[in-house]
Amino acid sequence: MMRNGIIVCTFLLLSLLLCMLTACKGSDSQLDAIRDRGELRVGVKVDVPRFGYMNPDTGEMEGMEVDLARAIAEDIIGDADAVKFVNITAQTRGVMLDNGEIDLVIATFTITEERKLSFNFSRPYYTDELGYLVRIDSDVNHPEDLDGKSVGVTQASTAKAAFEEEYSRLGIDVTLLEYASYPEVKEALAIGEVEAFIADKSILYGYLDDECLLLGDGFNPQQYGIASKLENDQLAGHIDAFVETMESDGGLSAILGKWGL
Repeated sequence: MMRNGIIVCTFLLLSLLLCMLTACKGSDSQLDAIRDRGELRVGVKVDVPRFGYMNPDTGEMEGMEVDLARAIAEDIIGDADAVKFVNITAQTRGVMLDNGEIDLVIATFTITEERKLSFNFSRPYYTDELGYLVRIDSDVNHPEDLDGKSVGVTQASTAKAAFEEEYSRLGIDVTLLEYASYPEVKEALAIGEVEAFIADKSILYGYLDDECLLLGDGFNPQQYGIASKLENDQLAGHIDAFVETMESDGGLSAILGKWGL
């Protein structure tokens, strides 16, 4: 009986050890896949100066989110240049994460409770709020001046729902027009199709020029996080820990400072 008990206990211990080794191997597989590929695939925006921007003069990607992606590639692969930047939009980012075309989204992606049901998010790496970009020759000096006018937002952004709540709170009536990209909203503002371009202030700063200005008013504070596929818990945990380390060692502040954020 005792011998049988020892055999059973030994079997159980071996089974437990095997399960632990299998779990460890499975948990490493998401990072190992990236290392074996030799490339971190990151969804970024190409039209947001200081965050994710394809510089037409150099033909190179630049911005704080681009630098953050390179820092992650250095951490996981050991090579800051081992990044494949993929142009994504609000319409394509979720699909591309889910089908495995990209590993991460680092693209002014606002963390919301609803989105947490579909994606893993890291802790925030930047906090912003929505603002108003208007033409200098406009008679819009405050949000209330938009009563009866049209404003532009990008499709599938948080700006639309947030501004609907805001203009209801202000007691004004506006027409919301949606556009596929930020440059398209800026063009609509320039030609007078809309009276205000509403987006995150960090994004609007990149579209300031001699013909427009940013109102001092802002609303709906929001935080950006690095998104990964919901099932990729191990990768998400690694990214979250990496952002925490960058916060504590000053690396994140250095990147933000480099881009004037």
